[in-house]
Amino acid sequence: MAVIDPIILFFLLGLAASAMRSELRLPAAVYDFVSILLLLAIGLKGGVELARQPFGSLLPQMLAVVLMGSMLPLVAFPVLRLIGRMNRADAASIAAHYGSVSVGTYAVAVSWFDARQIDFEAHMPLLLTLLEVPAILVGIVLARGLSRETRWSDVAHEVFLGKGIVLLLGGLLIGWIAGEDGLVSIKPLFIDLFKGFLAIFLLEMGLIAAAQLGTLRRHGVFLLLFGIGMPLFSSVVGAALGWGLGLSVGGTAMLAVLAASASYIAVPAAMRISVPDANPTLSLTASLGITFPFNILLGIPIYYALAQQLHAWLGS
Repeated sequence: MAVIDPIILFFLLGLAASAMRSELRLPAAVYDFVSILLLLAIGLKGGVELARQPFGSLLPQMLAVVLMGSMLPLVAFPVLRLIGRMNRADAASIAAHYGSVSVGTYAVAVSWFDARQIDFEAHMPLLLTLLEVPAILVGIVLARGLSRETRWSDVAHEVFLGKGIVLLLGGLLIGWIAGEDGLVSIKPLFIDLFKGFLAIFLLEMGLIAAAQLGTLRRHGVFLLLFGIGMPLFSSVVGAALGWGLGLSVGGTAMLAVLAASASYIAVPAAMRISVPDANPTLSLTASLGITFPFNILLGIPIYYALAQQLHAWLGS
């Protein structure tokens, strides 16, 4: 009998509690604290591994990932405009969400891979951080064009100095400088308790995701189809890129996970500043209400199977 990972059960508990209109709520301070710990933990682990390999060898992968993050919104935008019949601002905003990345999805994937002893390239947190940025810039251009009215200084501040980027990059640098031996004293908090904090995070995500699903009653099935179809398409792009870059099966699968995920933290904040006409409910319903549950419940195993098949067909 297959055993469901406990952290997924925490997410399902949040979904069920919200659906039954329970009074269960996590204090905002607790959610912020857990988010900070997860972001730092991911960065620290990546930084330790990053120190073990030459940085120059990663440049081709970094450039390729930035190109992928710029391309995916350009694919999503015409689908949202022509098929979804959305206005320019909403289509651009949602497209940016799907070109960026979900740290929560990555954290669940790390736990899923670790439980099955699946190895993947250690510099994935670096690629995760890089994927936060290009889709935001492309989304702004899609919504506004290269307008003089765009407050690029505010956008740059929100993108590059937002909480997620600062914590991920900060964790990477600390892990890189300190090394594995230097992090021994804080390992119990950031490494040993990672899955526990992830479980609490997913409980809150379940509560939020269920609340977003009500929007589907007003906007029909298009968001549902897009919220599942777009990550499936993106995962193929990510897996093909991973294979082309010579990543392992696990690394190819993880890049597919990153490509398939959709942002619900960094992009909404940036869009709020740069594309105020966009309806944030639509974006969050798609990314957090549909794509996030799909990815952590069904998507991750699908993307790993895709990577296995791709390497079997084309060779490692």
